[in-house]
Amino acid sequence: MSDATEYEGRAGDGTRAVRAGLPEPVKHEPTLPGPVFAAHFHLPGEVTGPYTYGRDDNPTWTLLERAVGELEAPGREDVETLVFASGMAAISAVLFSQVRAGDVVVLPSDGYQVLPLVRAQLEAYGVEVRTAPTGGDAQLEVLAGARLLWLESPSNPGLDVCDIRRLVEAAHAGGTLVAVDNTLATPLGQRPLELGADFSVASGTKQLTGHGDVLLGYVAGRDAEAMAAVRRWRKIVGAISGPMEAWLAHRSIATLHLRVDRQSATALRVAEALRERPEVSGLRYPGLPDDPSHKIASRQMSRYGCVVSFTLPSRVHAERFLEALRLVEDATSFGGVRSTAERRGRWGGDAVSEGFIRLSVGAEDPEDLVADLLRALDASAG
Repeated sequence: MSDATEYEGRAGDGTRAVRAGLPEPVKHEPTLPGPVFAAHFHLPGEVTGPYTYGRDDNPTWTLLERAVGELEAPGREDVETLVFASGMAAISAVLFSQVRAGDVVVLPSDGYQVLPLVRAQLEAYGVEVRTAPTGGDAQLEVLAGARLLWLESPSNPGLDVCDIRRLVEAAHAGGTLVAVDNTLATPLGQRPLELGADFSVASGTKQLTGHGDVLLGYVAGRDAEAMAAVRRWRKIVGAISGPMEAWLAHRSIATLHLRVDRQSATALRVAEALRERPEVSGLRYPGLPDDPSHKIASRQMSRYGCVVSFTLPSRVHAERFLEALRLVEDATSFGGVRSTAERRGRWGGDAVSEGFIRLSVGAEDPEDLVADLLRALDASAG
């Protein structure tokens, strides 16, 4: 192990985030080099060296991939990270590079709303897809003979948590690969690879970049052969990040620890305030000591995330609440520095009630945000 790698393994999350992926300092050069815009590179003679064509690799990706790897698996040199154009590009790369006709894939029945479309495509290719909810580790019941187990913990939008280590051990005992969607937790809240997973996958669009201005995804993996297949899929499909997006993402990672700490702490304050409201039901936040997922989450998560979910009595009530908010934008996605909320049922892809709200807590002052939410609840009660 190199001195730098050993140091990365000991350093705190803030230190790692600030310094993640930075190149060795060069006099008169910027600390973080600017984005490299290049479709091709000088390539006389034999094909050697890391950069040949812009669809395969880019120096800006390299630094970002190094940064994400240092956060997902501190101090480890056997982890490879690949960035993609979006979270769904990363998800698709793992699923479609690792399975073939006749294989079995296990997906969460309560996961991200695009997963049903993924299921349909897998089935069209002759892959058997089984589903089970995240809570209670229910996927154990349908795991036998699977090629790949896909976990999403916490789940989006219901915020259920599964015991990743338990599921990984059961899966590996049967020769099943395990991928974990780590988008909600971020690598500062949970490290699936340290819990034994083969892949940690995330949408960098959300809290990793945190400003609502970048579409990005990544895959981090421990097995060289499996990651070679993921890389090959990226080359075939061409689902690559632009250099500007990659650079913006790397720049944003430097403040990840500040944002995650602030947003997680405020999310707990928000959840505690909402718990006192009689019109609020089904409140979920893994950081609440009485949340159904808290016991498991406290064992495998160091921070509980920025998303709080709850239900208001009706669609009309929920829409009045959203209209009354002043500091919270009615928008999809989550993890940004500006708080957002939406009536999740408007998309039609989640098994939630009409009054279900997914709230993403931003970096506003906690007192101001709580006051705005309570005022909007009062205003929507008519």
